[in-house]
Formats: sequence, C-alpha cells, structure tokens
Amino acid sequence: MRNTDFIKGVIVPIITPIDAEEKIDEKRMRAQVEYVIKGGLHGILAFGSNGEFYEIEEDEMERGLKIMIDQAAGRVPVYFGIGAISTQKCVRLAKMAAANGADGISVLQPMFLKPTEAELFLHFKTIAEAVPETPMLLYNNPGRVGYTMSGNLVERLAHEVENIVGMKDTSGDITQTEEFIRRTRDVDFKVFGGKDMLLYASMCHGAVGGVCTAGNFMPELITDIYNKYVAGDLQGSLEAQFKLNPVRLSIDGASFPVAAKDMANLRGLDVGEPYRPNLLTPEGPVLDKIKAEMKKAGLI
Repeated sequence: MRNTDFIKGVIVPIITPIDAEEKIDEKRMRAQVEYVIKGGLHGILAFGSNGEFYEIEEDEMERGLKIMIDQAAGRVPVYFGIGAISTQKCVRLAKMAAANGADGISVLQPMFLKPTEAELFLHFKTIAEAVPETPMLLYNNPGRVGYTMSGNLVERLAHEVENIVGMKDTSGDITQTEEFIRRTRDVDFKVFGGKDMLLYASMCHGAVGGVCTAGNFMPELITDIYNKYVAGDLQGSLEAQFKLNPVRLSIDGASFPVAAKDMANLRGLDVGEPYRPNLLTPEGPVLDKIKAEMKKAGLI
C-alpha cells in the first residue's frame, strides 16, 4: 500500500455541469475543476452526493472522471465516489476508477437496504480487496441512507483491511466523528468531517480536513478555516468558520442538491442546471435568503 500522507485538507465533492441532454458538459466541467484548484482546494471528489452520482450512468461517470483527472493534471488528487447498492456494481466502479488513475475511492454505505454489521463489513472488504493498490475511504451519510456506520465497524475495517485508510463522516454528530477518530488513530486512519459547518470542530478532535460542498462556490471561505487551523491560528480559524456558516446554512431551505449549483451560478460560474427531477431554486424567499447571505459575506 502506497503512502497516504496526501489524504488531507479540504476536498470538494465537485458539482457536475451538464448540457441540455443531461450529458456531462466537458468545457464547463474543466472550468469547474480549474476554479476549485485555483481556489486552493486540496483534492477533488468526483461524483459525491453534490456531484449527483445517483443520476449518472457508468459510462458517463468514466468519461467525466477522465476529464477531471486530465484537467487536474496531478495538481491535486482526484477521488472517485461510489454510491451503488450492490457489492458487484461497487467492485466494477472501483476497478474502473483505478484503471483510469483515480488517486482513491470513496464508498457510501448501501442506501435503501439496512445491512447487518457483518454484511457491511463483507461489502466494504470485498470492494477494497478488488483494488488493493488504491486507497479507499468509507463515506458515512446516515441522513441520506437511513442508518449509520458503527464505531465497531469502522474500527474493524481500519485495522483489518489494509487499503481502507480513511473515511468521511457526514453524521453531523461530533461525538460520533470523535469516536471514529479515537478508535482508529493507532493506524493513522484519515477521518474527514463531512459537514461544512463542523470543519473547525472536526479538526479540533483530530480530523485531517473536510469534504466540503462549499468548495464549489466559496473556496476562499472554506479553505481559510483549514489553512488558519493548520497554521496554529485557532481563533482566526474559528472566526472563518463563523463567517462561512450563515452562507452555508442559507441553502438548507432549497431542495437537495440544487443549491450548490444555485450558488455557483450566482457567483458567475455557469454550471447550468441539475439533473431532473430537480430544478434550480425559483425566485422567492429561499433564493432571496441565499443571495442576502452571499452579499453579507462579500461573495456577490
């Protein structure tokens, strides 16, 4: 297993610009990759939750991944997000990502089902062992799948499967995030916070960074939290967190995941519309609130 010291910082679950036929728009995809790299992000996660992975066919995912890796050109690591239910499909996607040069994979627990802990262990172990040279991150998102990974499961995977080297925890429960960190710290397991509003708090408990949607449309604010923290300016980092939070919280009134594209478009990035059935947020109180908070933060 190769060195995993590069797995840290603020990683962006990059949004997926599409054309009128809902195919990945290569020109705008490249522009978004360029924007987040120049904005100081430390990594790109292709087809995370805000990348609308659940809408995209496998061949389009492969085309999109190739575009992102080509545009990133080794400047930052590119991770590939896997959110399929079946173990077999996850293995297929993992092998595809590895064959195309992804720096790592991130695997969400199966949605819709509620597997036992033994079933989950075998699921993740099987995927990891299919790509033994590729670092694998677990992705715990109980709010979307309906159940959480346990501390026992994560501890066992971290200790027993060599290339399961970290995770993203989007539980929003700082106690749970802290437990994932505490129980795996002896094997240098890399835990990322998954909530933009908890980046500072997660790092205080030992997280190596965050996987943060905000990187798509306000990279200067989210990276400021991380950069000040690692430089030892804890008060400055906390103030940066407090500056980001009202903007990030303003999108909660919009339907998931369209607000990320709303905010990117408001900043002039031209990322287009979401996949149907979602639509961009119409004019009204929700969009007014987003615009107001963005203006207060000096983003528009």
